[in-house]
Amino acid sequence: MSEWTWEYEGYDPAAERLRESLCTLGNGYFATRGAVPESSAGEVHCPGTYVAGCYNRLESAVAGRQVVNEDLVNLPNWLFLRFRCHSTEGSWGPWFSLDTCAVLDHRHILDLRRATLTRTFRYRDEGTGVLGVEQFRLVHMGDPHVAALRTVFTAEDWSGEIEIESVLDGDVINSNVRRYRTLNHSHLAHAQTGANEPDTVWLHCRTSTSDIGIAMAVRTVVTGQPPVSSGLHPGRRRAVHRLVIPVAPGRPVGVEKTMALHTSRDAAIGNPLGAAVDRASAAADFSALLNSHAAAWEQLWRRAEIQVPGQAGRVLRLHLFHVLQTLSPHTADLDVGVPARGLHGEAYRGHVFWDELFALPYLNLHFPEVSRALLSYRYRRLPQACRAAAASGRAGAMYPWQSGSDGREETQELHLNPRSGRWLPDHSRLQHHVGSAIAYNVWQYHEATGDTEFLHTKGAEMLLQIARFWADTAVFDPGSGRYRIRGVVGPDEYHDSYPNAARPGLDDNTYTNVTAAWVLSRALDLLRRLPAWRREELFERVRLDGDELPKWQEVSRRLRVPYHRGVISQFEGYDDLAELDWEAYRARYDSIRRLDRILEAEGDTVNRYKASKQADVLMLGYLFSPRELRQLFQRLGYSLDDDLWRKTVDYYLQRTSHGSTLSGLVHGWVLARVRRAEAWKYCQEALEADIADLHGGTTGEGIHLGAMAGTLDLVQRGLTGLETREDALWLDPVPLPAMSEYGFSLRYRGHWGVRVRLRSGQLRIGVPDSEESPLRVVLADRAVTIAPGETCTLVLPT
Repeated sequence: MSEWTWEYEGYDPAAERLRESLCTLGNGYFATRGAVPESSAGEVHCPGTYVAGCYNRLESAVAGRQVVNEDLVNLPNWLFLRFRCHSTEGSWGPWFSLDTCAVLDHRHILDLRRATLTRTFRYRDEGTGVLGVEQFRLVHMGDPHVAALRTVFTAEDWSGEIEIESVLDGDVINSNVRRYRTLNHSHLAHAQTGANEPDTVWLHCRTSTSDIGIAMAVRTVVTGQPPVSSGLHPGRRRAVHRLVIPVAPGRPVGVEKTMALHTSRDAAIGNPLGAAVDRASAAADFSALLNSHAAAWEQLWRRAEIQVPGQAGRVLRLHLFHVLQTLSPHTADLDVGVPARGLHGEAYRGHVFWDELFALPYLNLHFPEVSRALLSYRYRRLPQACRAAAASGRAGAMYPWQSGSDGREETQELHLNPRSGRWLPDHSRLQHHVGSAIAYNVWQYHEATGDTEFLHTKGAEMLLQIARFWADTAVFDPGSGRYRIRGVVGPDEYHDSYPNAARPGLDDNTYTNVTAAWVLSRALDLLRRLPAWRREELFERVRLDGDELPKWQEVSRRLRVPYHRGVISQFEGYDDLAELDWEAYRARYDSIRRLDRILEAEGDTVNRYKASKQADVLMLGYLFSPRELRQLFQRLGYSLDDDLWRKTVDYYLQRTSHGSTLSGLVHGWVLARVRRAEAWKYCQEALEADIADLHGGTTGEGIHLGAMAGTLDLVQRGLTGLETREDALWLDPVPLPAMSEYGFSLRYRGHWGVRVRLRSGQLRIGVPDSEESPLRVVLADRAVTIAPGETCTLVLPT
């Protein structure tokens, strides 16, 4: 096992879904899970192929109610390939299966550098002998519509024949998430299959309600020996290419399966089926595809170089691999957001939450064109967000907590507690702070890229409408002289109402209020920066009355931040909640990460307790540098010194169950500057969350993309203190003993490939040769200017 490969030895049915997720291959346009090719969906395996942005909406009966859910659709299974041996007695043996055949050895190798999955195994067939099998697969990064599987058979001690079925299977459902199985899950309709002699079968179908046309074509050819027979057999929902090939000791025979995929959502598409058949027929052989695919990945790795020694480096490279498979340069051409679980499974129904808050800061400095496309996804849904705000009686834009195809609120009305089996009301749609996350991303994108055109057009419209929403939502309280925001849910998610309250929602969630104040102040800053003509155009376009601005100014300075017992309160009334007996619950349960489910199953509710799922108040320390956070509190009329922040961090750290993969990331980031000795424990949890499946089987339903991207940004911005502001790179590194050496490259403005390396207390920055202006770098105690083609080494204070 090397820094570029992950190996899985043997076959463990209980761990297969986790391996399938971690061995998913994709290119930003689509991805295919790492299921073994001969498998069908069931309790052990879950083959799945998902196209970014391909959603469908179905109605289901849940707990006596009709509910509607929109899901990322599992597409026809192109991967399916099974085989069996012809025995010496003249009959065909059983189809090969890991569960029933005598497997002698079995291994998967995920090669990150070339983005391939290799499977090797040997098994003994009772009627013939030992057969060796090697399978190589790729989802092409150069051509986003192509994938391929090559299988090589080698008979070790016998001669005879093998029958192979290369299948395009449209008889699939969404079945990756067990707790969704009582819901309607058949998303594909109107399937048609066909064949183009001599080697291609095709399938065309449509999603049942969104009416997206999906076309796949598969070409299967034999190399090494000509087949004994070959027949194409299109059926009702499956198209099969059946082959018989000769095998003999020392004479390997290869079967190459090449798939092309198009949908009616594609750009410049007239006939998806014709395009798929043409692309599959014209595709190069597997070796040529592999070469061009590896070359495309080599370019990606150059743009996203990261160097961290040891196991942490291996995991970070795996995280980067999965981020790039979901959000690749191809994403720049698509109308898609950041799916919380990647394109790796069906958890969260493929919806877009706030995970771009953790992904875009990394992408801004490597693939800014992808960041811009992801922000454009939000811009296209701005009218829907404005309609949602108006429907709730408010001005501006109210973005949904969960978004999918068209920007309406996709958050489920009911969610299932697997512990109790009960369906419960879901109030997470009250997490209106998602709007602040979008505004933050707009601002950060501009600071990193200098893309003034975007900021002054699409970015400005989003920023102003989100600010407008917060100004209208805030209500003045004469008793305190402060503005208050009521009836929301914060990032914690556990607390969605007060105990025994008739209505959901909480008042004055600190994270919500402080980020709302930040949005308002940034919107006012932007209006001051805009040329007069553009400001007038913008006012006309969004129908903004200049008389609204004084209230924006007032709200941005007078939003309420609650306190209790010398710390910042998570929300108003937090101190009135009961303390939880944490030790008793840790002793009673193997894991208390999902404390909300445990308490509900006991007939209790987490709303009664001072207990958080993940960082809430502390998220402010993730978004803002200590300097900027102090300034925000000062603007609001509050003092925030190091002692108060440290006490607040300690307080909530003792009362958090870390029920989200984002929790370890945020706490590690914050502790790196507050309590350094404890930071690595949480950083390590963030690194291991998916590879070790720390959250009890959830990774098998899809990787946690926000946490993976966040760990990359932990190195890039968290440990370096990197800020992009005032047309400079600002750095304030924190020494973390467990990660005292690291390096990465980044793209800042016109400088492609700026190299940053920390080692032995020295920070080395190299600027590639170009015609660009020198790069200004600012540290706490000095500022330097580095000309293109030069390298600067700075000794950091101890």
